Amino acid sequence: MSLTLDTYRMLGRSGLRVSPLALGSATFGTDWGWGAERDDARKLFDLYVERGGNFIDTANTYTDGSSERLLGEFTQGNRESLVLATKYTTQRRPGDPNSAGASRKSLVASVDASLRQLRTDYLDLLFLHVWDFATPVEEILRGMDDLVRQGKILYVGISNAPAWQVSRMQAIADLRGWSPLVALQIEYNLIERTGERDLIPMAREMGLGVTPYSPLGGGVLTGKYRRDDLTASHLASEGSTRGSFNAALGTVTERNISIADVLKDVAAELGCTSAQAGLAWMLQNPDITAPVIGARTPAQLEENLGALDIDLAEDHLARLDEASAIDLGYPHQMLASDRIRNVTGGS
Repeated sequence: MSLTLDTYRMLGRSGLRVSPLALGSATFGTDWGWGAERDDARKLFDLYVERGGNFIDTANTYTDGSSERLLGEFTQGNRESLVLATKYTTQRRPGDPNSAGASRKSLVASVDASLRQLRTDYLDLLFLHVWDFATPVEEILRGMDDLVRQGKILYVGISNAPAWQVSRMQAIADLRGWSPLVALQIEYNLIERTGERDLIPMAREMGLGVTPYSPLGGGVLTGKYRRDDLTASHLASEGSTRGSFNAALGTVTERNISIADVLKDVAAELGCTSAQAGLAWMLQNPDITAPVIGARTPAQLEENLGALDIDLAEDHLARLDEASAIDLGYPHQMLASDRIRNVTGGS
């Protein structure tokens, strides 16, 4: 397998063609104390587009809006050839409850703000960013459909939501003739595979293209952490802001480091980096449309793009799957058992 960024894939049950790796722009801007300054962000954007990449992911509040504003500047010469995806629901104005959440008011105001910041008349793809457990699904779907009919949005998707709510929304959209969801964004990688229980099978059945974020587990899968790093205090003493963040989230664990060790061995056999092997594992998964990759430097982006040239053999895939396997739980484990297959299959 050898891919290029212009080996385009269809996004869910739509006619939209996207690159097999999306460029994440949460690193565009340094408002959060890390990330890429304007000139470096421009280099990342240019490198990705010059290679044939067309799928760029952002959100209304990434780097306090700098991400959208920089993309608005960078995309002026080739806006029509790009697929710009942004998101709404995270709070835009502290103290204003209606500047957050999934409500129609939040949706409309957020989309208008994103259009201004991105300097464009339309969004190719809008994700509901985080489920709020408060807004009725009919309000969300009708609001999204209204904006599609107005031409402000072309396609809609969803992120960080329960599978049962997403499938319910898709059924309602189909029955009422509203714009269907075409994309699902979830955290998914070798150390976080719980999406395989319900979210990914649901996306396959319901026609949503999966665009995972954090495909390298916040850097854990790059092999940068050691067993000495199993305590947040050790990471903090080294001045690693991202490392302390990962430790606080519980991603720097014995299990995850063990998975990273297996990935490192596979990468060594292939003559590539752990990051490239980890991304290649996702690229060869037929249920995944386009992992969202992030970088702060052109060298990091170059390394990630090198995953397009990596071909994992069946043995490599089996070893990685075994090392990172999860318990699918009930009812999945029961339904997959030989006994249940025999009693329901009539054999």
